[in-house]
Amino acid sequence: MSEPRSPKRAKMAAEEAVFSHHATILVLDYGSQYTQLIARRIRDQNVLSMLVPGDVTLDRIKAANPKTIILSGGPNSVHLEGAPRVPDGFFEYCEEKDIPVLGICYGMQLIVHQLGGEVKVATDGGEYGRMPMTVVRESTLFSTETQDSQAVWMSHGDEAVKLPEGFSVVARSEQGSIVAIEHPGRRIFGLQYHPEVVHSERGGETLRHFLFDIAGMTGDWKMEDVLKEEMEKIRLQVGPTDHVICALSGGVDSTVAATLVHRVLGDRLHCVFVDNGLLRYKEAERVMDTFNEHLHLPVTKIDDADRMLARLKGLTDPEAKRKAIGAEFIDVFSDFAHTLEKELGHKPRFLVQGTLYPDVIESCPPPGKGQKHSHTIKSHHNVGGLPEDLQFELIEPLRELFKDEVRTLGRLLGVPTQFISRHPFPGPGLAVRIIGDVTEGNHLSVLRDVDEVFINAIKEWGLYDKIWQAFAVFLPVRSVGVQGDQRTHSHVVALRAVTSSDGMTADWYPFQPDFLRYVSTKICNTVRSVNRVVYDITSKPPSTIEWE
Repeated sequence: MSEPRSPKRAKMAAEEAVFSHHATILVLDYGSQYTQLIARRIRDQNVLSMLVPGDVTLDRIKAANPKTIILSGGPNSVHLEGAPRVPDGFFEYCEEKDIPVLGICYGMQLIVHQLGGEVKVATDGGEYGRMPMTVVRESTLFSTETQDSQAVWMSHGDEAVKLPEGFSVVARSEQGSIVAIEHPGRRIFGLQYHPEVVHSERGGETLRHFLFDIAGMTGDWKMEDVLKEEMEKIRLQVGPTDHVICALSGGVDSTVAATLVHRVLGDRLHCVFVDNGLLRYKEAERVMDTFNEHLHLPVTKIDDADRMLARLKGLTDPEAKRKAIGAEFIDVFSDFAHTLEKELGHKPRFLVQGTLYPDVIESCPPPGKGQKHSHTIKSHHNVGGLPEDLQFELIEPLRELFKDEVRTLGRLLGVPTQFISRHPFPGPGLAVRIIGDVTEGNHLSVLRDVDEVFINAIKEWGLYDKIWQAFAVFLPVRSVGVQGDQRTHSHVVALRAVTSSDGMTADWYPFQPDFLRYVSTKICNTVRSVNRVVYDITSKPPSTIEWE
């Protein structure tokens, strides 16, 4: 067996090999929930982006040899002690190398604060959500097509009140706050709003103008490059005789991850599908049939329902449930690794997961684990839910990708359409769709039946491919109703369906009243223990897609 390699050194070596062939945009991450969306919007233009922590050293910035730098948003206030800053000498280096800088939200405030301007707490409480913005003067930052009023996505409690010397205000919000600044001579620009979010109606145009007209980038990077890069990372990380375990859920993420790793390692990959008792109606049988008939991957099915449900018994807090599920999954994989050790003569020390970047953003590792500036939204079982004494070295080839990018990657790898087009299903399964104790009564059975009716109805009406994700939620309440001329006191379920491009933001799907009437009636008639159905009409944000 080969000697263990440093995953950090392996990743950096792979990055350097790829970045040396492409003009790179460096995105300094100050903890915004939208930071990876910036990198994503850049990729959409076939421009390579590299995401690094906001407290990166100037030497590391220089080593990346960026052609452009973007400073992200974040939850901090620049005028408070300990707030993150760009490294000393940053602006001087950018001017010397003629590197354009764009600050977004906190990034703009950072520019103002560090170059001698002033940022204060907004007197009116800040600006949040979609709001009108007006360009107040002709500028370099905005193209001819965007030199007018437009709706933009705000999310800030501080505002710039005095600009550094030489900077100009080029746009203001409806409330009069400064939302766009520039110093064309120094090639430094700032946006208080989030152009990377789809709710900013001309945000994409503004970013494209900055990338190509101001920064002079070329669109020479494609998803084929991502595939090559991730395969190279795996070759660098895994030795020539090492064997690897893959957590295979049956969803698009883990399936694409497994297919990619299998292409590199062949029969040294061992896939494990865990029936944890939290799957949808007949999910285990359907998934295994598809694995065997279409993917031809080496898959071992493990029944862990009793252990998983015992571990969840009495847990009602969403974070506690996610962490318990993550720990149990790791125990299962550890047991499987011991079994393989007897066959191979050594224990596999690598675990492949289909982790996506939205999982990482929402889980947000705590200080000391790679990110110091973000706020945790919820711990995904495969990120924040993992135990601290993890016995595996992780391989996560999709960790910096969004769902639609993963689907594109899957098509390149030849993954069957029925996998690529599947709606997302959370790793913790139905546990995060039952509010409260998962193990009480027949809640799991009721939810499975309701979910099956709902999804089948969506398919019958030809709506499945128009929706990003659809599911049912079991609510911890009972409702009085009338069924068969008799009083009932039965369960209440919520239905949720959303549209999205990447899972970072989402809008609820506007079903026609006829469909809602049809599916509600069918659920109440088919699942007799349910007498009330409600529909969730909340977008993300302020909610998340899943309820827990």
